[in-house]
Amino acid sequence: MSYIKVENLSKRFVRRGQMTEALSEINLDIHQGSFVSFIGPSGCGKSTLLRIIGGLMGAEEGGITVGGRTPFEMQADKQFGFVPQSPALFPWRSVLQNMNIPFEVNRKSKTDLSGEEGDPIELLHAVGLGDFMHAYPKELSGGMKQRVGIARAFASGAPILLMDEPFSALDEITRELLMHMLMKIWEQHKKTVIFVTHNIQEAVYLSDKVVIMSSRPGRISYDVDIDLPRPRGEAIIESSEFYQYVVQLRELLRERW
Repeated sequence: MSYIKVENLSKRFVRRGQMTEALSEINLDIHQGSFVSFIGPSGCGKSTLLRIIGGLMGAEEGGITVGGRTPFEMQADKQFGFVPQSPALFPWRSVLQNMNIPFEVNRKSKTDLSGEEGDPIELLHAVGLGDFMHAYPKELSGGMKQRVGIARAFASGAPILLMDEPFSALDEITRELLMHMLMKIWEQHKKTVIFVTHNIQEAVYLSDKVVIMSSRPGRISYDVDIDLPRPRGEAIIESSEFYQYVVQLRELLRERW
């Protein structure tokens, strides 16, 4: 049964008096607790679709429901956590103080908002930042800042996480470390995750399903179920099954580039 359902959705923008079609006839079903990645050429509308699902913008045609409600209702009820490309940390606040922002903004206690799974201190330990909770953003590397952003999204208690290329600005080694870290946390909490990336290996390793989008106007060309065993560890990347998925996705992407 679909948790997030997108039907015949289209999105257009007007720039300098000209109409640009960003998305066309998008149909998509996402199950609760699944990890779904969007991959495709730059400018194909991946981030736009992410924002529409998250209730941050509307669409001209089609419909979308999230848990039987509209995205705007879910967004107003704080049901989405968002992890952008660059972590939005206040420089004058410590790591732990930045982690507590969702509770302050929503004026709810940690128990009311997120329950036991969202304890900020436990999550900081989970992402390897237990010794840095009283540090300030200027004292952290780029990868450490992004860890804070990911941990904060889980701490918010939101059942759906929207992640827009969160590892794109990181070097390859840091990206791989955070990829494994994210997988470990997700395996524990099983939130519904929609993940935008340009990295095929990243998409295969993390996902239950990979959605391939065509160049503008963005359409869903293929969706590929990733039938690799869970929990997934680093060893899965060396398997022949993993390599076959990477080759398959690369070939499908080339068809629609």
